[in-house]
Formats: sequence, C-alpha cells, structure tokens
Amino acid sequence: RTLALEECALWMPTRTGLELQLSYTLRQQNPVGYTVPIHLPVVNQVFSSNCAVKISPNSPVARLRQLAGKHIPGEVVAVRVPLLHLSNFQINDWPELSTKRYALMVLMLPSDSARQWHVHELELVEVVADQVAVALSHAAILEESMRARDLLMEQNIALDLARREAETAIRARNDFLAVMNHEMRTPMHAIIALSSLLQETELTAEQRLMVETILRSSNLLATLINDVLDLSRLEDGSLQLEIATFNLHSVFREVHNMIKPVASIKRLSVTLNIAADLPMYAIGDEKRLMQTILNVVGNAVKFSKEGSISITAFVAKSESLRDFRAPDFFPVQSDNHFYLRVQVKDSGSGINPQDIPKLFTKFAQTQALATRNSGGSGLGLAICKRFVNLMEGHIWIESEGLGKGCTATFIVKLEFPERSNESKLPFAPKLQANHVQTNFPGLKVLVMDDNGVSRSVTKGLLAHLGCDVTAVSLIDELLHVISQEHKVVFMDVSMPGIDGYELAVRIHEKFTKRHERPVLVALTGSIDKTTKENCMRVGVDGVILKPVSVDKMRSVLSELLEHRVLFEAM
Repeated sequence: RTLALEECALWMPTRTGLELQLSYTLRQQNPVGYTVPIHLPVVNQVFSSNCAVKISPNSPVARLRQLAGKHIPGEVVAVRVPLLHLSNFQINDWPELSTKRYALMVLMLPSDSARQWHVHELELVEVVADQVAVALSHAAILEESMRARDLLMEQNIALDLARREAETAIRARNDFLAVMNHEMRTPMHAIIALSSLLQETELTAEQRLMVETILRSSNLLATLINDVLDLSRLEDGSLQLEIATFNLHSVFREVHNMIKPVASIKRLSVTLNIAADLPMYAIGDEKRLMQTILNVVGNAVKFSKEGSISITAFVAKSESLRDFRAPDFFPVQSDNHFYLRVQVKDSGSGINPQDIPKLFTKFAQTQALATRNSGGSGLGLAICKRFVNLMEGHIWIESEGLGKGCTATFIVKLEFPERSNESKLPFAPKLQANHVQTNFPGLKVLVMDDNGVSRSVTKGLLAHLGCDVTAVSLIDELLHVISQEHKVVFMDVSMPGIDGYELAVRIHEKFTKRHERPVLVALTGSIDKTTKENCMRVGVDGVILKPVSVDKMRSVLSELLEHRVLFEAM
C-alpha cells in the first residue's frame, strides 16, 4: 500500500534447494506452488547483490500478471531475503552470509504507469526485505520448534507405550515366577522332608551315603530354584549372600563325592587337589560357593567323553590375582581375608576362543555346545558369574580350540574365621545344637496347605518331632478347629486363590489377647522384601522358606517357642 504496488511476490527455496517456489502473492491471483529453477541468471544476479535490483518484467519470476493488448508492464525490482533457521543460531556468533539461504522478493509497479523506482523507494524495499527476513526467520524457528515439539510428543507417547508394555511384561514374568516358585517348591519340600525323615531311620552305610547325597543335591537344587526363579533379585542386584563359617575342605570333598558317580559312568577320572596352605574353615556363602564349583565341574563332566578332570584349590598369591581379562577386578590384600582360587581342567570337547564370552550370557549357548545335545538352559555359568561377582571375585575360561579341552578358573574372596571381626557374629547360626530341643511331645500344631502332598509332608515332619498335628486345606476349616490349645499355626501364604494374609488378620480378630493366640508361621516359596513386609503388616510371627527338613523344622520350633518370632534371612 505504501508503494502502491500492483503485485508483490515471495519465492522460497524448496527443500532440495534446486528450485524457487512461489509461496506468497499480494493479490492472490497467481497459483501458489509454481516453481522456477534457482540457478536462473536473473536469480543469481539478485542473490549476488545485497541491494534491490531492477529486473526484466518478462523474467520467469516476474511473470505474475496477465498482460494483454496495450498494457505496458510496470518496472520490477527484486531483492534477496536471507533466511535463518534454528540451526543457524549459535551462541555469541551470528551466522556468516555464506551459510545463508535466500528467498526472492519481487515487487511490481502498476502497468500502464509512468512511475519509476526512485532511490529512496529502493532503500525502503531493502529495509522491508530485512524485516521480512526477520519475520520469516521467526516463522521458521517457530515451525521447527513446533515440529520438534510434535516429534517429542510422539516419542513420549512411544516411550510411555513401551514403558507400559515393559511393566506388563514384568508383571507377567513375576506372576509366572511366583506360580512356578510355588509349584516347584512343593515337590522339593516333599523330597527334602522325606529324605531327612529317612535319614533318621536305621540305614546301612551305603544307604545313608545315598540319602545324604540326595539331601545335599536337593538342598543345592532348592537354592538354585530360589535364585533362578526369583530373577528380579538377580537382575536388580538385591540378592544377598548368606555369610557363615563353614568347612572349606568339606565343600570340595562333597563336590568330589557328588560328581564321581556321574563321571564313573562315562569312565572319567576325577582328581581333587587341595593345597596344604588352604585354610580348613572360612567365612563366606557355602551354598553359593558349592553351587559354583559344582556347576563348573558339572560342565567339565558334561562335555568330556573320555580322559580326566582335575579340581585344584589353593590360596591365590598376590602376583597371580591381577588378570588382564578382568580390568575391573581389583583385589585388595588383608590379614582378615584371602582369595580362594579354584581351577577345573578337563580333556573334553573344548571351545573356540571367540565363543568363550558367550558362555557367561544368560540363555545363550555356543553352536558347538548346543549341537551336542548336552541339555541345559544356558543359565549355569551366567549365574556362577553373578555369584562370583557377589563374592568379589572373577571367573574365566580358557581353551585352545575344539577338541583341546578347557580350563575354568575362578577367584573368590573369603575370610579367616579366627581373624574376622565381631560384625560377622550375627550371621552365625542362631541356635546351637545343644540349645535345640530335639522333640516336642504333645505340642498342638495346625497346618494349612492347599497342596495335599505338601500338607502331608509338613504334617509328617511335625509328627516325627512328637507334635499333635491337625492338617487342613481351607481357611474356614482352620478357623473352625483352631483353639487356645494350639500353640503354632503353619500356613502357606502363597496358595493360588487363597489369601493367607487375610487368614492371619482373622486369627488376630478371633484371639484378641496375645498370650491366647497361637504363633503364626508363614510357609512360603519366596522370602522377598514384599512378602516379609506383608507378613509383618498382618501380624505373622515367623516366615519360613520351603523346602523344610527335619533339622530345620526342629530349629524353627525351638526358636519360635523360645522367642515367639522368627524371620528367616533372605
């Protein structure tokens, strides 16, 4: 309006940068979207100048009006408009001209007019072009910001969906693990309980050895079930070691005795070499250490068809502790602890060196091993690595190739019993053998379990210890028979479809005085933090992890009758 223009148009570069596209017109008489090549001579002429340039009314960028008959086109000028995008802006650094892209603004005086462009008008056009540049830059920045916002919203929606799917998968996994934990512990409870009952009968030496082997293997399997099925504790690092004093030499002898019958079937010789300087007793997690040794030796037996297997145990010397394979392993020498080094060497099938890292990955097996029908889930060494890491150690495998055998080595940190400080005393067994009551004649006990086998086994354990046992399978049945005469109630809180915590609340409501109420003990397949908190919330006095042996039940009853509380360690 100020310049009384007939037409004003803005040509914007396309995304490819090879064309100019008609984007805006003053009179809106022309098809927006029309394009011309960006390398036209007239375009290059305007882009190379920072001033407004007069151009021919017949140039492609100026043919925006219909001219017919006597109409004489008015003068046309064009000026470049620098375009700045969000990516052009840098802190304390305005973009160089060479980095700019340009739009083209074309301004036309009315046709059949004697008007010409004056210098002051051209100067005004140049100023306007700068203002348009600022406006377009702001618009471009806003557009990019909105595009980034929309992209961020899409990503947030996708992340939220992925999070919900992951949470659903975790809940499904946890539900599956809870059911499997309960279902797998029921037969284990029967095996261990009945084996421990059988152990207390008259047996020949050979029979006793067999029963003891069954018990040892069952206990190791129960520990494995506890650790494998509760994958969340392994994944989030909450798995805690059970620290106690144990006979280190006996651990190796037990592994040797357990593995010899299997090896003899394959005609493999298994030798055990315990160094003279290896302490007889140590402080650490006996079960996890035995499980690690047994798994490594078991692999040696599994993948050896002939030849021999050697197990060597000794105290690692300071010069042999640092290993290039474990840059994150930093052993620290002290008078209070030592590093046990165990080496298992076999003459078996061997492995390609490049496949060795895969051995410590969950559910992964190398092709060479997987094709041998060796069985296994691929979890063993992955769990061993976790255990070794918890014991502040390091595990590795060496092999020169297929058919050349393997050497598995691990180092773990253990403490000297006589040099340990008092902080380890709480981990010692609470009940010494001479303080444990051996029998409980006439002690009235209630057992509630929905599984008939598990219920019968628990009842058998208690009856063997002299208890007067009543076993039920339903909440209403238990509430009907329970009385002040009952001193202890054992109940499975993990029964499908039955709320064991609700039962505890209803027992508390029935017996308002504490001395009249029996001691409530939860039998469960998982003693995680949530289970313990739920049990304490509803007033359960003790939590016991299945499976339970005769000795464990004897200790449990002694502790409960003396202190009326017992929460087994996780």
